Amino acid sequence: KPCPLCDEAKEVLEPYKRRFILQEVDITLPENSAWYDKYKYDIPVFHLNGKFLMKHRVDIQKFEDRLKKLELQSD
Repeated sequence: KPCPLCDEAKEVLEPYKRRFILQEVDITLPENSAWYDKYKYDIPVFHLNGKFLMKHRVDIQKFEDRLKKLELQSD
């Protein structure tokens, strides 16, 4: 904190919150040092279902496409 890009991303993702679970990871905590080493210059970073999706800003089209694909797989 503060993380204006993180705040912006959460705002953009707000309309989708019923379709996925947002899990925030504070990479500055000692137990998250592997994430810190990997992403310290690239926050925010987004993974969907355990796979890297995007970083810095939300690409809403990419997010929607991947989310739909996951939803279709689980039906």
